Amino acid sequence: MKFDNKLPIYMQVVDDIRSRIVAGELHAGDKLPSSRELALQYEINPNTAARVYTEMEQRGISYTKRGIGTFVTEDEERIMQLKEEMIEEVIKDFLERTRALGLDQDKVVAYIKKYEEGRS
Repeated sequence: MKFDNKLPIYMQVVDDIRSRIVAGELHAGDKLPSSRELALQYEINPNTAARVYTEMEQRGISYTKRGIGTFVTEDEERIMQLKEEMIEEVIKDFLERTRALGLDQDKVVAYIKKYEEGRS
């Protein structure tokens, strides 16, 4: 994974795991790698990996069973919330970028339609 200097590394890893959950690569209740394995997988510091799991637990994305490991939340409703949060983030970013280009809503919709028609 290539990291962006604009965002803390641990947040980028959280976002990557969150994306994998929403995409269905990781399922409710799946066991996640140990902090050490996560550090090796993402080529990050083990303390950063531990921070990833702390952040995920605080957000309700994962839970830890002491002595067993860390798991993806089993709360399907929370997983749907994650998906909605990610969709909102994409839309917000998209709209901010199109507004910065001076486009109003009608122009954005027109460009989207034009783009979709060209893909058919």
